[in-house]
Amino acid sequence: MNIVIAPDSFKGSLTASEVCNCVEKGIKKVISDANIVKVPMADGGEGTVQSLVDATLGRIVKKRVKGPLLEEVEAFYGILGDGKTAVIEMAAASGLTLIEENERNPLKTTTYGTGELIKDAVDKGCSKIIIGIGGSATNDGGTGMAMALGAKFLNKNGESIGFGGGELANIDKIDLTSFNSLLKNVTIIAACDVDNPLCGEKGASYVYGPQKGATKDMVEILDKNLLHYGKLLEKKFNKGIIDYPGAGAAGGLGAGLLVFLDAQLKRGIDIVIEVTELEKKVSQADLVITGEGNIDFQTSFGKTPYGVAKISKKYNKPVIAIAGGIGDGAEELYNKGIDSIFSIVDRPLSLEEAIRNGAELVENTVERIIRLINISKNIF
Repeated sequence: MNIVIAPDSFKGSLTASEVCNCVEKGIKKVISDANIVKVPMADGGEGTVQSLVDATLGRIVKKRVKGPLLEEVEAFYGILGDGKTAVIEMAAASGLTLIEENERNPLKTTTYGTGELIKDAVDKGCSKIIIGIGGSATNDGGTGMAMALGAKFLNKNGESIGFGGGELANIDKIDLTSFNSLLKNVTIIAACDVDNPLCGEKGASYVYGPQKGATKDMVEILDKNLLHYGKLLEKKFNKGIIDYPGAGAAGGLGAGLLVFLDAQLKRGIDIVIEVTELEKKVSQADLVITGEGNIDFQTSFGKTPYGVAKISKKYNKPVIAIAGGIGDGAEELYNKGIDSIFSIVDRPLSLEEAIRNGAELVENTVERIIRLINISKNIF
């Protein structure tokens, strides 16, 4: 039997690679000679770097950069097994979790550290960079990122503006004469799963600003500032940016990536499927096992199990999903490619116990699943 194991991480408990290993152990208890292909997955959010590094036998690079409030933080990114592709989670340098709740202020937070990670990857010879842009603490339109790469944003007096979304209204001129020339030969792909425009009621400031610490008054200022910034970008680059789907992602970092780095915006799960060559592996499988920490109605909005199931159904392959929890609307996935869903929780457990015993629970659940499959061979 050929079995492809392609799960996401169980956040707080197991990495995607660890889940793969536990699933393999469960299978081997029943079918010792099964041919197993392990493909650690992610959907472009947290865990994407580790999953792709594991899947391609790459390496993690640690780098001290400026955090969202310009404090020094130790961030990281991955260089994949080809040695030429870097994977960055912008949240590692500019993420909301790096700031205490009482310090969150998108008028001041910056994406500068994300730009420093991009520069480091380019300096190390990477010619392709994949950037996951979820979990940001910022609303600066990617200006900080661009500054780290050599861009200058000048006010009417020819002076450089400060950092953060509150400074965008002061931009009068964008100077790219010192912009990193090496980036011209680098392909940039941004993992973006939202369609928000840069401005307006569905834009970066109104939709995501409050969770980053913005008050109602701050949201109005941020949105007005992004509109001013967006008009400058459209004039300078001759591109329709303000209403571009995804331009508002990560506080407008989507827009910054589009104009300064000529990035392509793609669904996170689609990027991971391509990099891991999952389709080729699934096409040769007899069974596919996927999973994530919690499966519910949101899973079908581009999360890993749905993406894996979509590819599997293309080749008419059976798909089983495992999860720490099964939430409301999970049954909708039965119509979208997943054949059965199993919770790994086999007895009354607290969340802390389930997280602590995740490896054992995954292994035991998969053993029961494979035993059931063996029985079915004699019944049908």
